[in-house]
Amino acid sequence: DQIALNHKTIVCPMIDVIDHNHFGYEAQAGDAMRGAFDWEMYYKRIPIPPELQRADPSDPFESPVMAGGLFAVNRKWFWELGGYDPGLEIWGGEQYEISFKVWMCGGGMFDVPCSRVGHIYRKYVPYKVPSGTSLARNLKRVAETWMDEFAEYIYQRRPEYRHLSTGDISAQKELRKHLKCKDFKWFMAAVAWDVPKYYPPVEPPPAAWGEIRNVAANLCVDSKHGATGTELRLDICVKDGSERTWSHEQLFTFGWREDIRPGEPLHTRKFCFDAISHSSPVTLYDCHGMKGNQHWSYRKDKTLFHPVSSSCIDCNPAEKKIFMNRCDPLSETQQWIFEHINMTVLEKFNSKASS
Repeated sequence: DQIALNHKTIVCPMIDVIDHNHFGYEAQAGDAMRGAFDWEMYYKRIPIPPELQRADPSDPFESPVMAGGLFAVNRKWFWELGGYDPGLEIWGGEQYEISFKVWMCGGGMFDVPCSRVGHIYRKYVPYKVPSGTSLARNLKRVAETWMDEFAEYIYQRRPEYRHLSTGDISAQKELRKHLKCKDFKWFMAAVAWDVPKYYPPVEPPPAAWGEIRNVAANLCVDSKHGATGTELRLDICVKDGSERTWSHEQLFTFGWREDIRPGEPLHTRKFCFDAISHSSPVTLYDCHGMKGNQHWSYRKDKTLFHPVSSSCIDCNPAEKKIFMNRCDPLSETQQWIFEHINMTVLEKFNSKASS
C-alpha cells in the first residue's frame, strides 16, 4: 500500500528468526522499533517516539535506517537512485547507503509490522574476506558520500578509518548532485531526530572511568574481555604490577546512560554490568541503554548501588567473586574507588536519582 501511495517509498518487513539448528521459527523479540545507528556505525533499534505512534500498532511507521537485505521498492525508483553503490565490496554498509539515499533524495522508508520475513542467521561465516577490511572500507565510503561533516564523529570513535581508501566515489557524489539530494544535517533533523537521544554524536562526559578498586581487597574488577554472561571477578590490579597481558580488562566507564561498560570513554565495548537480583553475580550483558538491570549509581559512601534490586555490589576477596548484596555502607567489601571521577557529572546523576 505504501508504495502504491508513493512510488518513492521503500518498505521493510519485521525480520523474524529461523533457527539454524532445527529451523524453528521465532518472532522478532520485543515491540516494533525504529532502525537507527550509533557513531561506530553499528545498526541499532530505538523505540518509536510518541509523535510517530499510530492508534493501530499494525500501521506502517517511518524508520531512518533499514536492517538491510529485506525490503520492497519500485524497480524504476531503485534504479533512479543508482541501485546499490557498485563500489561497496562483499558485505556491509549497503543498508546505510540505501537508507540515507532514499530519504535524502526525495523518498521515504517505512517498516510494516504486518509484513514478516523469517531469516536464517549463520552460526559462522563459511568464507574468508580477501582484504579483511571490506566492512570498514564500505562504511567509510558511505560516510564520505552521504554523511558530510557528520563523518567526523565516526572517525573520532574509529580513528583507524581515517587512513582507509574509499576508492573512487566521484560517480556517487555526482549522483547525489544530479538527484538534488538534501544534506545529512537535514536527515538528522527531519528523519533521525530521535537518534541523538540514544546515540549522541558528541558523547557526554562520563561520571567516572578507569580501574575500579575494592577498598577491602585492594584488588580490581576484571572482565577478562568476556562477552554476554561473563561473571565479573576480582584480580590483582594491572597498575600494581600484575602481568600486562591481553587477558586482563580493568578499564571501565560509568557513562551518561548511567551504565558501566568495559573500555575507555570513547572506546567502550557493547557490554554492560548487569544484575538480576539482590543476591546474583554481576555479569556482562549486551547493553540495551534502557537502564533497568543495567542502571547503577556511585554514591558518596563509595558503594555501587543498583536501584532496581535496591542492593549494592559486594565481593569475596578470598574467592575473588563479585556479587550483589544488601547494602552496608560500613562494609569495605562494598566500597569501590574509581580511578577518575568527574564530580560535576556524578553529582548531577545523584541529584537526579534523589529527586
